[in-house]
Amino acid sequence: MRICMASDFFYPNMGGVEEHIFNLSQCLLARGHKVIIVTHSYGDRKGIRYMTNGLKVYYIPIKVFYNQVVLPTMICNVPLIRYILLREQIEIVHGHSAFSTLAHETMNVAQLLGLRSVFTDHSLFGFADLSAVVTNKFLEISLANCNHCICVSHTGKENTVLRAKVHQDKVSVIPNAVDTTYFTPNPCRRPNDDETINVVVVSRLVYRKGIDLLAGILPKLKHLPNVHFIIGGDGPKRALLEEIRERNNIQDRVVMLGALEHAKVRDVLVQGHIFLNTSLTEAYCMAIVEAAACGLQVVSTRVGGIPEVLPSSLIILTEPTVDSVYRGLREAIAREMEKKQITSSRYMNGSIDGLTPTPSKTTYSGMCAFERNQIVANLYNWNNVTERTEKVYKTALREAPSSLDLMMKNCLRSGVWPFVLVISLCHLILRFLDWFVPRKYIDLCCPENPFLNTDSVQSRQLSDNVASTVRRKREKFS
Repeated sequence: MRICMASDFFYPNMGGVEEHIFNLSQCLLARGHKVIIVTHSYGDRKGIRYMTNGLKVYYIPIKVFYNQVVLPTMICNVPLIRYILLREQIEIVHGHSAFSTLAHETMNVAQLLGLRSVFTDHSLFGFADLSAVVTNKFLEISLANCNHCICVSHTGKENTVLRAKVHQDKVSVIPNAVDTTYFTPNPCRRPNDDETINVVVVSRLVYRKGIDLLAGILPKLKHLPNVHFIIGGDGPKRALLEEIRERNNIQDRVVMLGALEHAKVRDVLVQGHIFLNTSLTEAYCMAIVEAAACGLQVVSTRVGGIPEVLPSSLIILTEPTVDSVYRGLREAIAREMEKKQITSSRYMNGSIDGLTPTPSKTTYSGMCAFERNQIVANLYNWNNVTERTEKVYKTALREAPSSLDLMMKNCLRSGVWPFVLVISLCHLILRFLDWFVPRKYIDLCCPENPFLNTDSVQSRQLSDNVASTVRRKREKFS
């Protein structure tokens, strides 16, 4: 298959969507598909760039309008998008993120060219405020002609079905994944003494991530001298945390690392015993999966799709309030104290606010960090995510191409009649371009990935066939 990933969010910008696009593209390349990425330019990064394994990225010269998103004109970028899709002989356009204007425009052009489109929604949205109403209506219009949608959690699926009015049969749930061979535990990086407990927070320091809850928890733990915080990330709420740290005179126990590159996140996670997430809304939350893969005990708010992500043995769920998160963190600290007590055969000095383990808490298994990593590896791996995404692509390819008449009817169902004029105008522009720049004059690229080692693909397919045969025989004899 020849696939185009379209989104405003990609490298050098860093985040969950960017990581998902890159890792999924790499796995699709390894499975023999051709993948290109279309995004807008970032500073001097313009034109065509090649990344690992020949991943081709088009940094098209479009000005950023707001928050790394291009201006939603819907028609100005049609000639350039058409040229790229025809030149690369694309079959499927996969858009990412509801905020990405470029993703929606590319999917719209693809539908008018008779291609198939798939969309992945990575976030949750509300229904009440003005920005949510506008975003939801725009998403409803954009997904009216989409062949299939993907959400990262069942909660995200319900949210997308309600706000975009997409039929539930056209929405699949495929979670994110994590590279557990990279996010591995390293207990040697933790404190050598038997008393210190490190609590790690890695997040954007914004309101949506619940930084106000974190600011309310720090003073409550002032009297626990053995509990230290390592906070990675940057944002407008950083000043609030620094103010709380100064006011309570805990500068030596709360370390602010600032913005982190994704390649350095693992080095920070392995220094901790507990990972704290205080998000107010999340569709999936990759941070807690990466933390669990590094062997940390996770304490998180029970919001969005987070309860679906990790089993109860790896996470302590709390309500999004200061008192509830504080109680969950106390329980996690008590578990770590019990584990230290078992491994070192001695108690910590004195009783810390009643956190010394009691007989009722001795049922805690004290799961090894490497056991946590193995559980995450079995639950979330990119090979499984790629196989499920391939099935979505094949389902979309079996559908008939959308006609102009059908696209207009689907747009009319959304209630926004003026958008029919946009679809019509885009269609007229494409017809004009078919005359002005005929397809036969477009220099076509190689339909296969020239950087891919075909021998490795064939050997991988052979090993997959052998593994499936062995699996079937085991099931037969068992």
